Amino acid sequence: MKPMYESNFPNLKMLNKGKVREIYEVEDKILFVTSDRISAFDVIMNEPVPMKGSILSQISAFWFEHTKYIVRNHFITNNPDEYPQVCAPYKEELAGRSMLVKKCKTLPIECIVRGYVAGSGWKDYQKTGKICGIEIPAGLEQYAKLPEPIFTPSTKAAEGHDENISFDEVVKIIGKNKAEKIKKYTLALYNFASEFLLERGLVLADTKFEFGEGDCGEIILIDEALTPDSSRFWLLEDYAPGKPQMNFDKQILRDYLETLDWNKMPPPPPLPEDIIRRTSEKYQDAFRRITGK
Repeated sequence: MKPMYESNFPNLKMLNKGKVREIYEVEDKILFVTSDRISAFDVIMNEPVPMKGSILSQISAFWFEHTKYIVRNHFITNNPDEYPQVCAPYKEELAGRSMLVKKCKTLPIECIVRGYVAGSGWKDYQKTGKICGIEIPAGLEQYAKLPEPIFTPSTKAAEGHDENISFDEVVKIIGKNKAEKIKKYTLALYNFASEFLLERGLVLADTKFEFGEGDCGEIILIDEALTPDSSRFWLLEDYAPGKPQMNFDKQILRDYLETLDWNKMPPPPPLPEDIIRRTSEKYQDAFRRITGK
């Protein structure tokens, strides 16, 4: 599969271009196309990471199929032969890195769930003894497992960084009924995926979900699900609190960039072939472990 830095489909109406993905309107549906772009520190790198887009798209499709009994989702198909005829000229480019999904109204909340003390949660815990305002037992080490997973939502910012908000603030934004539903679904999805992945030798430290309103106001899972870009996976056989974990995301890239004299603003520095290759291998390893394929 040839790397794709960005898609170019003149016959399709593009609705949005994100850091990694282009979103098109196709008849009454939405087409997601996941490129091989990669970002770090909110800056998109100039070089693509081979297979990354295909891996992210197929991992999401895998989870949409495996979690639809918990909550319905927007996934229709990722087989270009089943897409509307207007997509036919681009079948080759779409194969493996796209999915056709239902059009819906997105809820403006990032639904983050944490099962371990890591990332920004660790920094917050060190400062306040809490994570996003939620009381946590004292004396936990970095990367320690929490007594139970916690729901730590944030705003969905169009630009800049998302901001952590309390559950009460979620209620104010979308109403009590919807807020309780997305919290329930988020925790249920995390618990299912966490147990599923442990059997495959992976720890799911944290992840984020997005939800929308489908037909008749039904809450459905949308966007991506449980990918290395939206989740923190660790190698189970290597896991222990208090020491660095074996990651399955773009940590190799971040670590490399931290060694440079770069201000983390555009333009990004050029990436060595070795860093690109090793990052791609990480994504491939995650794909194999998660899907068994």
